[in-house]
Amino acid sequence: MTEKRKLTLKDIAKELNISVSTASRALKSHPDISEETIRMVKEFAEKHNYVPNALAVNFRKNKTYNIGLIVPELVHHFFSTVISGAINAAKKRRYNVLVSQSNDILEDEITACRTMLASSVDGLLISISNETLEGEHIKTLIEEGKPVIQFDKISDLIDTPKVIVDDFEGAYKAVSHLIDQGYKKIAHIRGRLEVKNANERARGYKKALEDRGLEFDPEWVKVCSLINEQEGYDFAKELLEGKNPPDAIFCITDLVALGVLKFLKEKAVPIPEEMGVLGFSNWKLAEIVHPGLSSVDQHGYFMGETAANMLISILENEKELVNETLEIKTDLIIRDSTLKNPSIC
Repeated sequence: MTEKRKLTLKDIAKELNISVSTASRALKSHPDISEETIRMVKEFAEKHNYVPNALAVNFRKNKTYNIGLIVPELVHHFFSTVISGAINAAKKRRYNVLVSQSNDILEDEITACRTMLASSVDGLLISISNETLEGEHIKTLIEEGKPVIQFDKISDLIDTPKVIVDDFEGAYKAVSHLIDQGYKKIAHIRGRLEVKNANERARGYKKALEDRGLEFDPEWVKVCSLINEQEGYDFAKELLEGKNPPDAIFCITDLVALGVLKFLKEKAVPIPEEMGVLGFSNWKLAEIVHPGLSSVDQHGYFMGETAANMLISILENEKELVNETLEIKTDLIIRDSTLKNPSIC
């Protein structure tokens, strides 16, 4: 027997002149095996650093104890917290998480889903790309018997359980705060028209204005396609140079809001005295940037934990696979970028 390769059950059986099944049962202290044989096998296994072949064991169980996780971006603060929550929840239940990103591109998402299927994951967690609509590639996983949980960015055309935040309420609270601080002309740099969570945030924005009897100007709504800092900068420029400039801007994400802040600083526009800025996601950068950026906290870590636990409960037959939606409430984090009247908050 060579020590250069991994020791197998067959090696143990051969060296001790016993059957493979006896060696296997001895390692598990099976009652049908004598104490002497159990001791002999375990001592030999320990001496030669035997490690059980988990893949073979899991194959017999028709499980890999791996779950897939696909997000639009790995470096995005919100999704990185989701990933951390999912990994920690899975680890507690002895599952591994295989992570991939779609780059918010449909073709990359299709490739990631195919890779997950080829890797024999037991199930999948996914936040869909901005380009995903009907999701036939996701339906293929479901047809192959792999349960799927959608989270954050979802499609109602894909019949799966879902974990989302209350985007409508989060936006409504954000815009209501701006109104309470004395802002009267509030713009919205929103997400893409075909993305559900972007539509919910836009709906919350309009409803808050409507309920408080404030003006709504369609020119104050700008639609992002890339959802990045540059778009925030460019749209802030358009808004302030327009015929009816706003006095506050509610942004689809903190990244877009950072672009707005950059433009306002370049133009020496006082924040929050003359212009309020409010984001969504509560990135770590929102605390560090000056002035501190008010934002809506989506609780990404808790979302990741919740989605992973839901999937594993389905895999362990603790929970039925039904098309249900679990909604997580948001928190408004108020910082200096909107605190025009500190006594009112």
